[in-house]
Amino acid sequence: MRPIRLDMAGFTVFREPTTVDFTDADYFALVGPTGSGKSTVLDAICFALYGTVPRWGGTRGIGNALAPSANEARVRLVFESAGDRYVATRVVRRDGRGNVKTAGAGLQLMPPGFDVTKLDTGMDLDDLGDVLAGTPAEMDEAVQHAVGLPYEQFTSCVVLPQGQFADFLHAKPATRQQILINLLGLRVYEDIQTRATGRATSAEDKLTMVDQGLAGLSDATDEAVEAAEAHVARMRELASAVEAAIPGLRAARATESGATAARDLIDAELKQLASVRTPAGSAEIAGATAAARVSAAEAADAVRGAEETEEKVRGELAAAGDAGSLSLLLDRHVELDRLIKQAEWFAGEVQVAEVEHADAIAAAELAHSTHLGARQLLEQARLDYTEAQQRDKAAAVRAHLVAGEPCPVCEQMVEHVPVLPEGSAVKAAEAAGKAARATAEQAEQAWKQRDAVARKLETNLDRKRGQQEHHLSRLAEVRAALADSPGAEALRSRLAELTRLQKLLDQAGGTVRTAREAQRKAQAAVVRAEERQRSAWRQFDAVRDGVARFGPPPADRDDLAAAWQALVDWAGSQVAERSAERERANAALDDAHRATVGAFAAVEALFTAAGVASPAADESELIRGAAVAAERSEAALGRLADRRERARELTEQRMTLQRESRVARALAGHLRANNFERWLLEEALDMLVAGASRILRELTGGQYDLIHDKGEFSVIDHHDAGLRRAVRTLSGGETFQASLALALALSEQLAGMSTTAASLESIVLDEGFGTLDAATLDVVAATLENLAARGDRMVGVVTHVNALAERVPVRFEVYKDARTAHVERVGL
Repeated sequence: MRPIRLDMAGFTVFREPTTVDFTDADYFALVGPTGSGKSTVLDAICFALYGTVPRWGGTRGIGNALAPSANEARVRLVFESAGDRYVATRVVRRDGRGNVKTAGAGLQLMPPGFDVTKLDTGMDLDDLGDVLAGTPAEMDEAVQHAVGLPYEQFTSCVVLPQGQFADFLHAKPATRQQILINLLGLRVYEDIQTRATGRATSAEDKLTMVDQGLAGLSDATDEAVEAAEAHVARMRELASAVEAAIPGLRAARATESGATAARDLIDAELKQLASVRTPAGSAEIAGATAAARVSAAEAADAVRGAEETEEKVRGELAAAGDAGSLSLLLDRHVELDRLIKQAEWFAGEVQVAEVEHADAIAAAELAHSTHLGARQLLEQARLDYTEAQQRDKAAAVRAHLVAGEPCPVCEQMVEHVPVLPEGSAVKAAEAAGKAARATAEQAEQAWKQRDAVARKLETNLDRKRGQQEHHLSRLAEVRAALADSPGAEALRSRLAELTRLQKLLDQAGGTVRTAREAQRKAQAAVVRAEERQRSAWRQFDAVRDGVARFGPPPADRDDLAAAWQALVDWAGSQVAERSAERERANAALDDAHRATVGAFAAVEALFTAAGVASPAADESELIRGAAVAAERSEAALGRLADRRERARELTEQRMTLQRESRVARALAGHLRANNFERWLLEEALDMLVAGASRILRELTGGQYDLIHDKGEFSVIDHHDAGLRRAVRTLSGGETFQASLALALALSEQLAGMSTTAASLESIVLDEGFGTLDAATLDVVAATLENLAARGDRMVGVVTHVNALAERVPVRFEVYKDARTAHVERVGL
């Protein structure tokens, strides 16, 4: 949002119609004395858009919009947003009962190229363009759509009013998090997480049904189909070969009697039954498979247990805190102990210095008194010297006096001449004066020396007092920093616990890797054992199929050894039964058998080569047996192929469902409020603090860096050995600098971080420039100039500081007379 023109009439201090033209004011300042109405200009912008002003305390404060004794207030704002130009208008009136209500509100989209100077002609609202809103209720949604920001975000990112400038800096982490959620529009991720959870549950339900279907198709493998296809080919070759060999067999059997057929039949039966033998190791195969499955299950349980242990230790380690922070606090405790131990020493040093200084002062005062006494004696000696000069002059005159004659000085008659004194009074006075001067000079020198000593001791006392004050100040800072500390022993205990948990985590990780390797080996052993078991069963089925025509007993498919034992026992009983018959028929049919055995052996060899039991019957049965074997193999192949195709479909479906479930679960997990949204907020806060820290370093000449820990703002004071300080310990000027840095960073980066269509085309600051010293004010001014020089944002300030206002190219001077406030544009 970029203001173009603001018209006010009857609005608070602007009783008379007033226009503020922001055209081409990329960098402007609202200047004027306190109370002149500078902030009211910004209030009018907020009121025109949102119907309220931050310092009114909500929409119920609408009565504040009317100027004193006025019954109507009109505010009209022309602004640009995302390339379009709009007009927002609000009218407030007081009814006959004294109630103040909104009488009109509207938002119009102006046509391209509209000349805003036409507003001076008193155009009707309907002539301004397309009406987007015509009532206060419609204004809320229409303004938010046009500006891209709700009221709270607008007063945090575009117009920063007085009294709320430092709210974001001092807000609690939860409040600041809610502000960022609203600014970045993160509510959408909660809806996505709910839908993802539902999709994952549905996919898992379907996956259970698919797994049940696949369990019944475990034998429908590609290897089984290939084996069946090979078996079909062999059976077809067998059928063709048998049909070709039957004519020769028929010719041989033409001469063979019925006894020969019986003899051949018995021989065939005995041969097939005698081949039934239990393979070596059959008993161990089933046990090995069961044992391998048990081992695999145990290995899987071990992996799950190890992973759960590792995750538990990892959670405990994360909850135990940060080792760096704990070590820093522990260092503070060490420093506190050292400072406490030094406090008594500093106090003793100050006490000794005070005593020495007091003694020196007393000695200096005594020397000064002695010096004053010597000066008095010197002055007296000077008076005595003058008097001695008079006496010597009188004595000189006295030598010329003659008794009975007049005095040459006073011309009175001399009655008698006084006796002349012995020696010169002046010489005696000079000697006394020299002694008094020497004494005075010695006393003065002694006084100056003692005074110099006193001054030196006073400087020493001031230095030691300063050292003590600095020590006490540092002691207070360290104590404040450790106000919430659990204590050195607790910190050492927590650090020891962190070390112990890290070792446990390393051990748990090694256990997980060992368990997974054991599981992999166990699963491989299961595969090998199952393959051996399938091979053994195929061998059994081949042998049993060979004697199937003899009617063997049903096989126990759960016990390979028992199945073999039952088949061998049955074959043995069959051999015993047929042996006696063979002996009796052998003698009678020996010659006939020799004649036909060759032909029959040839046919039988075909069946044997094909792996199919040769039917002991006539030629037609042999042909039919081969054909039936081929048909059965083809039917079995068809059924197996259908089952394999179904297994493939279910496998593909299972993979799709697994992928859908995994993706949905992962998405739901990442989008949980304590996961993805927290990550986004942390990223946004990190970006915001990084940008604000860069600006703060410029504003403070490199003294401060802004940081945050779990949402709490602090500063690093590089002028105090990198001391970390809470932002609430900053002075008023420093708080303004930090708040300004955050405001500028938030304004610069919100468009890149937000998922909304907010158009941050201007920022206006109404706070705190008077709290800055000259150097910091110069840095702030340069920062604002650089921000404005980029050309992508209008920058405005509200200030009564002339040093800042003079550097702004466009100034709106606000002043007030007895009736109304006025705004006059000065500059480009």
